[in-house]
Amino acid sequence: MRFMCLYKPSQREGVPPSQQELAEMGKLIEEMIRAGVLIATEGCQPSSKGARVRLSGGKFTVTDGPFTEAKELIAGFALIEASSKEEAIEWTKHFLSVAGDGESEIRLLHEASDCAPESAPELREAATSRGALVDAKA
Repeated sequence: MRFMCLYKPSQREGVPPSQQELAEMGKLIEEMIRAGVLIATEGCQPSSKGARVRLSGGKFTVTDGPFTEAKELIAGFALIEASSKEEAIEWTKHFLSVAGDGESEIRLLHEASDCAPESAPELREAATSRGALVDAKA
């Protein structure tokens, strides 16, 4: 089972991690790779370097950052492979103990096998191909 973990820190954005925090996170990442759990992870640049794109009623709206709702800001993500939601929660707790105060939203991702057999075969094939590409990069 693959899970997307979205990290939202309590501290204001743009505060760079200390060398000690970077070292601790590096150790956690190595541990998760050795355990075969971590597929991908990245931190996000401040929202001032981003944009939000919205589609409503057929009209696109683009809003450049920075964004004011700090509690809504995603500071990073991890894509993990876990045998259950409970295991994903435990890894996320471990991550938060290193990353510091904040919250992580954990979302189970769809797998190609979730598509019903009568679903469009090309959609299942595309989803499987994407999964293979991600696995090949890991």
